[in-house]
Amino acid sequence: MTPSLPLLAVTALVTGLLSAPHRDVSPVGDVVEHVAGHVSETYWTPQRMAGAVPIGLLGGLQKITTARPGTPSAPAPAAPPASVLPPVARAALLPAAGAVLAPGQAAHGSTGPARTGKTARTGKTARTRQAAAMPPATTSGTRWAAGGSVTRTTGRVFLTLNGVDFSCSASAVRSANRDLVVTAGHCVKDGTGDWAENWTFVPGYDGGRQPYGAFPARRMFVAGPWSRSGNDDYDVGMVAVDDLGGQHLTDLVGGQPIAFDPPRGRRTYGFGFPADPPYDGERLLYCAGVPHGDPQGQTRDQGLRCNLTAGASGGPWLSGFDPASGRGTLTSVSSFKYSNDHRTMYGPYFGSAVRDLFRTAERG
Repeated sequence: MTPSLPLLAVTALVTGLLSAPHRDVSPVGDVVEHVAGHVSETYWTPQRMAGAVPIGLLGGLQKITTARPGTPSAPAPAAPPASVLPPVARAALLPAAGAVLAPGQAAHGSTGPARTGKTARTGKTARTRQAAAMPPATTSGTRWAAGGSVTRTTGRVFLTLNGVDFSCSASAVRSANRDLVVTAGHCVKDGTGDWAENWTFVPGYDGGRQPYGAFPARRMFVAGPWSRSGNDDYDVGMVAVDDLGGQHLTDLVGGQPIAFDPPRGRRTYGFGFPADPPYDGERLLYCAGVPHGDPQGQTRDQGLRCNLTAGASGGPWLSGFDPASGRGTLTSVSSFKYSNDHRTMYGPYFGSAVRDLFRTAERG
């Protein structure tokens, strides 16, 4: 007969397993969790942030895949004048361009009596100015200057992998714990490799300014297929961050709602902080258009015309987006680009696996 352990020993064993730090668990569905290590308040100095390398690397299967630690991102092609936009997951991105008008944003003419002379010209000028101030509804890369909620909920991520400091993009989302950030999986865990250290989210980042402070990671979550094989269909990471002085992240900056199993082919706005030349990661850029399926047939991802470069990885894709308020619904994140098509950014489809990931992470 096999001797049994005393009840006290069994209790101690179970308690130890449940309280062990830095362990990987799957509370709901195929989800892998990691307890983040403490981030020193003095680690992310302005100099370290400025020196962080945008995640990006030319990978196999013709993909510009996201940086494996210590590997510099692939050189970006020259960008067209005045251009900027969203990046890739496990990928290196490229330059973008100017700005544009959003649907339904043009001013409507008056239905009153016809005007003549100077009055009529003034009305036209006012409409022209309003239109010029509106962000483009279709663009492969433009600086976001319209303000709104997206400027607060989107931010830069700074992290360390194998001793190298990197940068990504991310978004605050509505969640039960009010502390959740969504980004690319490769901005949280290097596929089958290491988890990120010193992971910190800076919402509303702008030219080095941190108007809402910096939020360090508390718990980190990725889908099982990303952790086991680096499967691009699951390149999504979620991070529960610490509060700052007792204030939760989304209480301070708000949060975009997240949706699952969304209709494909809906107009989408993708945001991020590309940091490879010709960009420097200091300003929020965006791409906008109608995404399409992966013509290579290698993933279930959708592709969006976008010239953003490395550093935009993990930036939010918002559908049903209202340029006036800066609000939309998170339905994907920037993940990767193919090496033979630098102008299309791909993002994973938010299906049941991402729903399980969210349900676990929002309780973290």
